[in-house]
Amino acid sequence: MPNVRVHKPNGALFFDFRHKGERCREYTLLTDTPANRKKLEKVLAKIESEIAAGTFVYANYFPNSKALKRLSPTAMGAVDAPVAETVTVAITNPAVEPGAMTPLFQAFANQWVDEHSIEWRRSHIRSLLSTLNSRLIPHFGGKAVGQISKSDILAFRATLAKVKGRGEKEGLSPKRINEIIGTLNQILAEAADRFEFTSPTTNIKRLRLRKTDVAPFSLTDVQRILGTVRIDYKQYFVTRFFTGMRTGEVHGLKWKYVDFDLRVIRVRETFVLGEDEYTKTDGSQRDIQMSQPVFDALQEQYKATGKVSEYVFCNLLGTPLDNKNFSDRIWYPLLRNLGLDKRRPYQMRHTAATLWLASGEAPEWIARQLGHTSTEMLFRVYSRYVPNLTRQDGSAMERLLASRLSAGPLVIASGHLQGGGDGGLYVPIQDLAPQPVPKPRGIHGARSVMPNSVNQTRPAPREGIVISPTYGGSEPQPPPGACGPRYQPARCLATPALH
Repeated sequence: MPNVRVHKPNGALFFDFRHKGERCREYTLLTDTPANRKKLEKVLAKIESEIAAGTFVYANYFPNSKALKRLSPTAMGAVDAPVAETVTVAITNPAVEPGAMTPLFQAFANQWVDEHSIEWRRSHIRSLLSTLNSRLIPHFGGKAVGQISKSDILAFRATLAKVKGRGEKEGLSPKRINEIIGTLNQILAEAADRFEFTSPTTNIKRLRLRKTDVAPFSLTDVQRILGTVRIDYKQYFVTRFFTGMRTGEVHGLKWKYVDFDLRVIRVRETFVLGEDEYTKTDGSQRDIQMSQPVFDALQEQYKATGKVSEYVFCNLLGTPLDNKNFSDRIWYPLLRNLGLDKRRPYQMRHTAATLWLASGEAPEWIARQLGHTSTEMLFRVYSRYVPNLTRQDGSAMERLLASRLSAGPLVIASGHLQGGGDGGLYVPIQDLAPQPVPKPRGIHGARSVMPNSVNQTRPAPREGIVISPTYGGSEPQPPPGACGPRYQPARCLATPALH
């Protein structure tokens, strides 16, 4: 019976199990604690399950074991051979690190993909396998997942910045590097959870990405494009410019999702990597209201493709449009012809968003049309383009103030209660005198008109202020009662709080 036992001479734990009729013992350096026992029991359970399934490879779990040289090919899982009675494998000088008792990265990565592929879209699986086979497995495939260190990952990431990129670029983009390291992080996090070790990617930060600005078209540019584009693509451009659909959504749009009676487009699928897929997110499942130009364009398009293909926009074979072919043969030549800056076709979606905002549509409605779950992204990405399309910020307040303040001063109408706010009826009145400014009083008022040390002309004293000759004409007399019955000039003048 497989078991985790204690090696009495040093108190370390070791595996004791049978494989192909042979007894195998693999020693560790872990002491006998409940946590270490639980950790090794999970590994042993994994070994037993693979032995039962016939997929167990000894070297995947014990790549540094000295017993590999003495084991028969049968024990290593290579070929069937006559079963020996009992072979005891004992490592008297254990030197295997705990991380070495985990499967190789290649084996675990393939297992991870098999287990989770049911959760992913086919396009995601294809992209993931491309990353594994071209980048991760060639570098980490022969190493145990528990022995991959943080320094190994950082060194690998540094190499990605030097390999040949797309076109003539040297090095992969930060976004692509983050995607590769992100996949590695998911695999190692799963392995760390199963075999109870700390994932080396925990404290590795993602590379900073440069902020990319959206570049929507103005309404004038849209009109120029629609007036210049090939006639067989005009309806396609109208739909993209005035619905905000993503590229995969408009290419995968089928006639069964176009409801002319309710004037809505139901976004239920997307066309990615040559296949119909579920939309990008659950929030992307939405109904888009047709404006009149979109309604007319789709009715015109139905005459061309409604009876020859299930797809609204298709090629001569009735299959969806290829995005690269459209970009190279239609989109970029059109921009060059009109003298417009080069930008991706996805900017048509950004254009729809900015036009909706500029026209004053409710942000919540716009977010639903675009397939956003909230208005946060809408305001963060698009709102700064609205003033450029309609007005300068603050003009609405300017109009409000101009319309109300132009009426002049307001007074309460006769027969209405007085009060603040809208409690009474106020009417404008002409030539209303402003509130008078009160005269300065007390010692401060007197000081404001008395001369200082600089030569000044002494004005006539105000009523109620008497200049005492005992001060040599330099200080005014304080108001009566300011300092109480016992008047002490020095103390009173040195205490401003009393005045």
